Amino acid sequence: MRIVAEHLFYTYNPKSPFETAALRDVSLTIEEGEFFGIIGHTGSGKSTFVQHLNGLIRLPSSLKRSRPNRKKDSSVKTVLKVGDFDLADKKTDFRALRKSVGMVFQYPEYQLFAETVREDVAFGLKNFSSEKLSEEQIDAAVRAAVEVVGLDYDEMKDKSPFELSGGQKRRVAIAGVIVTRPEVLVLDEPAAGLDPLGKQEIMQLLHKLHREWCRTVIIVSHDMDEISENCTRAAVFSEGTVRYVLPPRELFCHAQELTAMGLDVPLTAKLVSLLHERGIDIECDFTAADFCEKVLAYAAAHPKKERDEGGEA
Repeated sequence: MRIVAEHLFYTYNPKSPFETAALRDVSLTIEEGEFFGIIGHTGSGKSTFVQHLNGLIRLPSSLKRSRPNRKKDSSVKTVLKVGDFDLADKKTDFRALRKSVGMVFQYPEYQLFAETVREDVAFGLKNFSSEKLSEEQIDAAVRAAVEVVGLDYDEMKDKSPFELSGGQKRRVAIAGVIVTRPEVLVLDEPAAGLDPLGKQEIMQLLHKLHREWCRTVIIVSHDMDEISENCTRAAVFSEGTVRYVLPPRELFCHAQELTAMGLDVPLTAKLVSLLHERGIDIECDFTAADFCEKVLAYAAAHPKKERDEGGEA
């Protein structure tokens, strides 16, 4: 499902002292099959944008009672399409949309509520299904979702989700979203609160889901290493606008601009900059593996004696 947004605006608390423009003329296309990153500091509009993708935030034109925004230029038409779903059309089947676009919020384990893992994972399936499912169909779908996130269904199904470890809870919460087999999976800070090993495991899981389960994965993250290591492209939001949409290897060449926006850059980008100051130019895609490979290749091509004579470290 290709995602196309054109001239997207959104204001919180309009016509009040707390009026805040969250999105200002945002245009962004995410191609089907991407592992896409969305970056931005707090208040940049990134979370507001992704909440539009499954209709958690609706465009005025999609509501039964909508009024035109007279302040906005009438010649500018807002477009928001996810695959064949036109989110600007009030006739759109938003229930079907939410089955196709799964949303995993930050710390999703806090949203677990049912008495058993099976009931919790099955909730979304029952809620978004357009037809009544048999218990056998529900069991098969829940089993598949629980197992694809790396848990033993027979061992977990009758347990209370509140008795599980933190990592297991997060996997159960993700299973509850992907049980509908969404084509697009959106995750807000998927590795938040996890230790380094936990972060590695959750990103490995997301790549598995990307290969086997969901055609497109979108992650919202403030962790630049996470973006550089995993994403095909990334969009940078700042003050409600999109400033860059680039692959990580191009995006993190704009280190000064990103820093000026209050953002960080990956550790590899910082090391590349430090090496450049010492006369050593390394071109890499800013993943740790490629950085190490290029540094080792440089070291092999420039023996220590030669580097010392050149005044290099």
